[in-house]
Amino acid sequence: MKKARLVDIAAAAGVGLATVERVLNERGSVKPQTAEKVVLAAKRLGYKGNIPSLYRGTIRIEVILVRPESPFFSRLNRAFERIAASLDSSITVNRTFVEENDPEKFAAHVANSSIRRHGLIVAAVDHPAIRESLRKARAAGVEVVQIVSYLTGRDDVFVGIDNYAAGRTAGFYISRMLQHVTGSIIAVCHSWAYQIHRERIRGFSDYLGAEGRSKLMFSEVVFGRDDDVQSAELLAQALRRCPDIVGVYNAGGANLGVGSVLQRFHEQRRGECVWIGHELNDETRRFISSGLMTLVLDQAPETQARRALDTILSRMGIIDVPVSQDPVPFLTYTAENIGT
Repeated sequence: MKKARLVDIAAAAGVGLATVERVLNERGSVKPQTAEKVVLAAKRLGYKGNIPSLYRGTIRIEVILVRPESPFFSRLNRAFERIAASLDSSITVNRTFVEENDPEKFAAHVANSSIRRHGLIVAAVDHPAIRESLRKARAAGVEVVQIVSYLTGRDDVFVGIDNYAAGRTAGFYISRMLQHVTGSIIAVCHSWAYQIHRERIRGFSDYLGAEGRSKLMFSEVVFGRDDDVQSAELLAQALRRCPDIVGVYNAGGANLGVGSVLQRFHEQRRGECVWIGHELNDETRRFISSGLMTLVLDQAPETQARRALDTILSRMGIIDVPVSQDPVPFLTYTAENIGT
């Protein structure tokens, strides 16, 4: 790596050379916000000279999430809350929930220059306005990490599971469990707004297609936008169209809605179908314990929260430990290992 020069720091921080010299030599007369930009740029470039600790006590990281009412994002939010409480008092973590269905509002919040932040952790739908707002945040020197899902053409670090592998894993289990059964399979997900749902469904479909098994047919995908009522209504309609359903893969949320429909479906036809879903929570634990749900793939939000914060702090030079860039391992739960 080329040795960082003062002129390189000036370019990275978007300030003049004289400002860099004043900050690094601690001569004062520089606004705190500007001094922070210089110090962070010097850290990021690996400057070997003296770097003052002007920014300590002012590290601000914002976490932007959606749908606080959903079991998954509620769990992720609690994980950030617990971890933030354990950090040094010089680091503050603010958690903000923004309307999922208003990407322009989401982008405007990211672009709000009145909010001082050094790091940004974002879970967002894939939308051009949000992509552009994140690009501008990076250009302004903000460290950006995308968590859970990511936007196409991303330039940021992504913290999350391998969602294509998760979809293939669901396909593996459902095909093995139904290897002697003939019938149709339905998948449920939010929509194509999230890259991760596209990847899960693609992995699921690819695995079932590669199996070449004529007894099972992947009939359709239901887009319920992770809303319990909407998902339940659409799944019920799909079950009426395909009465030979033997398997359901819920690649998103709305497990409560899916479970209510499958419970009635089982009672009416006096049979069962394999149901694989995502995220271990009170709802899915209850469904698994009752035998209605077969298996759940959990994407370990606590691990994602910890790694996302560590990534921000590492890239800022606050901590000097390697942070894995590999996908976060997802966990498989059945009635045999969910505990009581």
